[in-house]
Amino acid sequence: MKTMDPNFDPNFPQEKPMLPTRSQLRLGLAVALGVLCASFSGCTSAASKQQKAQAAAPRAVSVAVAQVIQQDVPVYLVGLGSVTAFNTANIKSRIDGQIMRVNFKEGQSVKQGELLIVIDSRPYEAQLAQMQAQLFRDQALLSDAKLNLQRYTTLIPSGSIAQQQVDTQKSLVDQLEGTVRTDQAQIETAKLQIVYCHITAPFAGRVGLRQVDTGNIVHASDTNPMLVLTQLQPIAVIFTLPEDQLPTVAQHMKTSTLQVEAYSRDDQTKLATGKLQTIDNEIDQTTGTAKLKAVFDNTDNQLWPNQFVNANLLLETRKNITVLPTAAILRGPQGTFVYAVKPDKTVEARTVAISLTQGNITAITSGLNPGDMVVTDGQDKLQTGSKIEPRNASPSSAPGGSGGNGPPSGTPASGTSASGTSAP
Repeated sequence: MKTMDPNFDPNFPQEKPMLPTRSQLRLGLAVALGVLCASFSGCTSAASKQQKAQAAAPRAVSVAVAQVIQQDVPVYLVGLGSVTAFNTANIKSRIDGQIMRVNFKEGQSVKQGELLIVIDSRPYEAQLAQMQAQLFRDQALLSDAKLNLQRYTTLIPSGSIAQQQVDTQKSLVDQLEGTVRTDQAQIETAKLQIVYCHITAPFAGRVGLRQVDTGNIVHASDTNPMLVLTQLQPIAVIFTLPEDQLPTVAQHMKTSTLQVEAYSRDDQTKLATGKLQTIDNEIDQTTGTAKLKAVFDNTDNQLWPNQFVNANLLLETRKNITVLPTAAILRGPQGTFVYAVKPDKTVEARTVAISLTQGNITAITSGLNPGDMVVTDGQDKLQTGSKIEPRNASPSSAPGGSGGNGPPSGTPASGTSASGTSAP
């Protein structure tokens, strides 16, 4: 049973609850969006200020670095040269005849005195027999003339023979003696012709491409050789150096034997090691250079006649000197300098004094100490005080490394110039 409210008047109209209108909803949504935009704008402004602050801060530059070390440095003088055979023989025939046998193969290595070609010797053997027979006849005539001379000589005291006849017989003996000697010389010549039929190697070497075959007729007057024999062991290299370096080389030759290393055309592959033999006796005025000759054992046949090589003359070895990569050297108005790395990963420009540059390493006398770090790549973005981020250096930038198989190249010089950026 429902209980009636005593204040309830059924005749009085009841008020319904008020609902928000559409305009009120739009107003509330606009207010909420405004608050949200203000909050987002504040966050964006803060982030932008942070980015600007980060951009304004100095950024670390990524560079390659290397350590300054102390080591022995060989000093080389480099010259262009060509390989020259120690002995070369264009072997020709000294007689006329037919080739009976070719006793070698192309490219074969032969020893001194080894038989190479055999020419038909029968005509010369027949000639030898003829000369021997003629010698036998003339010797018989000489023997008879000597006996007659002895008889005539014994008759002189008795006056049975005239002195003129004795003198004539003596002259005949002398003539026959001359004829016998001529025959003996002709026999030796015939024997020599037979020797010439057997062509042997005058020295140990390598046979080239042959120009004749078995059955060919050769003559002593032929222009082209039958073969070319070249001595490869030992072999020589003739190279040139500037005339200004000759006094230094000559001075070092007095105290020791200088070593010469031969490298390939691209200066990357070491071919052989030999010894300096001599300096030429004159300087070429047109080029201002002098020729030097080095001798190589060439046991592995890495050098060939007329081959182009780079000759590296080891002049001396400097002991325990301070070196750094040549890539670290820069040049500015105040001279040569490097960017040295400080413990706080900042850099400073230091002036250095160069005593020697050998390829990718440079020796210095002042400015740095062993153990210091220097920048070898990326210097164009640096100045004193710049922050850096070291990265691994390339193998070629390390002192003592060559970046290849070739030798350190260059000439000894004091204060050798190096390209790079200017000092800050």
